[in-house]
Amino acid sequence: MPDLYRIVEEPLSADAVAEAVAAAAAGGIVIFSGVVRNEKDGRPVKYLEYEAHAPMAEAKMLEIGEQVRRRWPSVKAVTMLHRVGRLEIGESSVLIAVSAAHRQEAFEACHYAIDTLKRTVPVWKKEHFEDGEIWVGLQGG
Repeated sequence: MPDLYRIVEEPLSADAVAEAVAAAAAGGIVIFSGVVRNEKDGRPVKYLEYEAHAPMAEAKMLEIGEQVRRRWPSVKAVTMLHRVGRLEIGESSVLIAVSAAHRQEAFEACHYAIDTLKRTVPVWKKEHFEDGEIWVGLQGG
């Protein structure tokens, strides 16, 4: 089954990514959903905006997927989706799904994928507050 690495504008679905990575040989599927929260460092957040250079971001996500497959050979499928545009509180901004023969590998691979994505993929967010807004890179975001 092909892996999927995309920057998208439409709302993300955990059910859809679970289905995308499902495999008869997979004993575990792990999904990480990064969700827009209502505060940042004690400041109320109104909403977020995400931007990405899609070709570069998708290429970096593909690299992460290749690294995942090398480190965890029992991985059956990987899907990484990052949403761009305006996102409201509670909406998912990033979904990563990994299926593997065993749950331990699925958890480890998914954890590695999100941590690496946040450090290396060219996606930026603008945080909107009642009293202003700021652009931030995803590193540590």
